[in-house]
Amino acid sequence: MRPNLFDRARVWLPGVIATLCGVALSGCGGGPYPMDTLAPQSDLTRAFTSLFKEITILDSIVLVVVIVAMIGAIFIYSSREGDPGEPSAMHSDVTLEMLWTVIPALILVAITVPTVHTIIKTQPNKWPANALEVRVIAHQWWWEFRYPSSGVETADEVHIPEGRVIHFSMVSDDVIHSFFMPAIGGKRDVVPGQVNQITLTADKPGEYYGQCTEYCGTSHANMRFRVFVDTPEQFKEWTAHQLEGPVKPAGGAAAAGAKEWANAPCAICHTIKGVSGFSKQYAFGFRGPDLTHFGSRTTFAGSILDNTPANVAMWIENPDAVKPGAHMPTLGVRGQQLTDLVAYLESLK
Repeated sequence: MRPNLFDRARVWLPGVIATLCGVALSGCGGGPYPMDTLAPQSDLTRAFTSLFKEITILDSIVLVVVIVAMIGAIFIYSSREGDPGEPSAMHSDVTLEMLWTVIPALILVAITVPTVHTIIKTQPNKWPANALEVRVIAHQWWWEFRYPSSGVETADEVHIPEGRVIHFSMVSDDVIHSFFMPAIGGKRDVVPGQVNQITLTADKPGEYYGQCTEYCGTSHANMRFRVFVDTPEQFKEWTAHQLEGPVKPAGGAAAAGAKEWANAPCAICHTIKGVSGFSKQYAFGFRGPDLTHFGSRTTFAGSILDNTPANVAMWIENPDAVKPGAHMPTLGVRGQQLTDLVAYLESLK
């Protein structure tokens, strides 16, 4: 007995329903998501999102046409078992062959034109003279940020003002990394000996997450950073504060920690401006982050730890346990010495 349309539908319909439900449920969740690529907060990410939506709509139309044609071929034009049929005498259909060539070519053009336009728009050869340059230096496994116009240097957390063109110039100190800040800046590879660039204008103050997305070693997943989009006034205040000298503790545990810092080997890899500057300089700076205003940062160790005394103590005591493969050695600081050193670092606001 030949199966009818209903019998055929019972076979494939459950699979189609399950697939559609899976697609619908994949968009559900508690949110918001700190690494959301579909919540643009700059001109750059809006351009990417717009291109993504355009191509997705075009692809969806193509998908619908293909599915309709497939269903028609299966249930309308296909032969049934036992049905008599005359063999076709047609060797070729020139019109159909032309359509098979022209339609895919038009689809490719429809995808290529907006893509090329977006690339040209988001990767200019020149940027405005009043753009704020931020130099990004990637290390295993943390990020260094420098502001040539002001001389500010910081680590793991970058501040930029809203409404101003920001030009990120990026280079790696060791291996290939990838600078990814999905909400405001897209993604660029960071390559040794090669300067790559991102130019954008952020339009909403807030805190945004970033991540290295190119496997770069044992703690690749622990190489994160934060982007703080400030109002112009907030950014001006932050810059002025960063240019100030480090806090000099008057007494207590912080003052004892300052002496501990002077005697410990920390200054071999780190610097505190005006306090220690003996560190050997490498091609792009000190081996470890500048700690002049360490206490003012919300995170550290590649932005994987909140900046709290307990976390700082845990990090100093055994860095490799927190971030496997970390280049910071275990210094053997314990007890009251550790407490004092942490107090000093946290005082560096």
